[in-house]
Amino acid sequence: MRIGVVTFPGSLDDGDARRAVARAGAKAVPLWHGDRDLRGVDAVILPGGFSYGDYLRCGAIARFAPVMAELIPAASAGLPVLGICNGFQILCEAHLLPGALTRNVGLRFINREVRIRIESAATPWTSGYAPGEEITVVLKSGVGAYAASAATIAELEAAGRVVARYAGENPNGSAGAIAGVASERGNVVGLMPHPEHAIDPLTGPGGDGLRFFMPALTRRAA
Repeated sequence: MRIGVVTFPGSLDDGDARRAVARAGAKAVPLWHGDRDLRGVDAVILPGGFSYGDYLRCGAIARFAPVMAELIPAASAGLPVLGICNGFQILCEAHLLPGALTRNVGLRFINREVRIRIESAATPWTSGYAPGEEITVVLKSGVGAYAASAATIAELEAAGRVVARYAGENPNGSAGAIAGVASERGNVVGLMPHPEHAIDPLTGPGGDGLRFFMPALTRRAA
């Protein structure tokens, strides 16, 4: 299993994502924002950080990076893609996921552990979890509140495309306490909290996030 991890100027969690991929038993393949070749990977991760310095709008410039010209049609054709934090923002800017990420309620940067509930195991990235399972991961963002029209939220809820939800407290004011959503096909997932920072009890809040990176990803969404 070869999972590409894209590095944009300003990415800061690409190394953590590669480590999580390797820890899960797959091969991490570094991809550069200027690449026009996905190097035959089986899946792609867009990591957290501040791509292009978050100028203009978070993820707005990264959406036009050369690598995205290859990734967008590949994702539309079924390639599994996980966008974490800034990666989630990029996926929304690229219209691979609906909605947008807005400033946190209270306009403060949040950096702490949070509990999330896995709402759907019907994606290549969450198939290692049971629906309703609660896990501890790390939230660190200032622009992390998920927003969409009432019609879009209703559609996501009805179709089972809300992948994860904040459990108990809604720390950033996301609509419906949504922490992650999936594309209509299910292969593209955006997640605001960071599972790659919860893969080892020695260095994080535990190992709850590791299953996002497990080699079960060899199953592409139909």
